[in-house]
Amino acid sequence: MTTPQDLFLVSLDVPGEHPVEQGDLSLALAGAELVDLLGTRALTLEGERIVPGPALTTGDRMLDEAGAALKRQEPHETVEDWLWRRGQGLAAAYRDALDRAGQLTGKRQGLFRRAGRDAAADTPARQHAADRWWSREPVLAGLAATLRIEADRPAEPPADEAVVTVLAAVGDAVTELNAVRERRRIENVAFDNIWRAP
Repeated sequence: MTTPQDLFLVSLDVPGEHPVEQGDLSLALAGAELVDLLGTRALTLEGERIVPGPALTTGDRMLDEAGAALKRQEPHETVEDWLWRRGQGLAAAYRDALDRAGQLTGKRQGLFRRAGRDAAADTPARQHAADRWWSREPVLAGLAATLRIEADRPAEPPADEAVVTVLAAVGDAVTELNAVRERRRIENVAFDNIWRAP
């Protein structure tokens, strides 16, 4: 299983105070893809720019699509630009991919709560995501935190500087998207008030 798949399942199954916005999740999934591609050496970072390496096959269709989507011409794309470009509709794409693979079936309650930790998972994907979540794996925990999905104990920060750069960019992008949403909400309220005024 990949980090984006695990993050998608965590976003579904871990209880939170607020539902995860699909746009936020899409940005975080694009960041998770970069982290996994860094791990396979399909790319490196020079500062905040993505430098593609040799085209590799990971065995995962979505991750291979992400690798094929890397811009190979100079100047290389920034992590931020990648998140916005690749992230469009990515949450729906992961939902469809996991559903087609039969990994979204069955009940979802209990697996990510302490009381149900030892319960058998409905699918291998959900068990893998739960195992990473409970171990507080730094990358998954860091990405989940940008979506305001918090655990009962903090995770260690990732040791890899490139991964830290990606996580910071995801956090900035999600913050920016939330600011845009809030601006639109305020504008809509103001517009409604104008029409309601006597």
